[in-house]
Amino acid sequence: MINILKKLFGLGGPEVNFKQILKEGAIILDVRSSGEFASGHIKGAINIPVDQIVKNLSKLKDKNKPIITCCASGMRSASAKSVLKSNGYTQVYNGGGWSSLQNRIL
Repeated sequence: MINILKKLFGLGGPEVNFKQILKEGAIILDVRSSGEFASGHIKGAINIPVDQIVKNLSKLKDKNKPIITCCASGMRSASAKSVLKSNGYTQVYNGGGWSSLQNRIL
């Protein structure tokens, strides 16, 4: 059951090297609310709350540029990944919770 949920939310499968993706110019997209973002976030991250992504796709101009989504736990970032993929973004990775992602990229 856990593996099914992991796969559903993009958390299973091969380990993603987020450090390498960032070196290649990835954007970190934090999809938490602006209040959550203001209380702490990864330096350089862009904040677009998950429920506002579709209205703000113009802020993510290059659909081929890698994007790493993150939130508090990984649920909203999984949803954001799906929205971006369905809108033609080709390299979208679910980074999960922002604090654990930060630890993986330092």
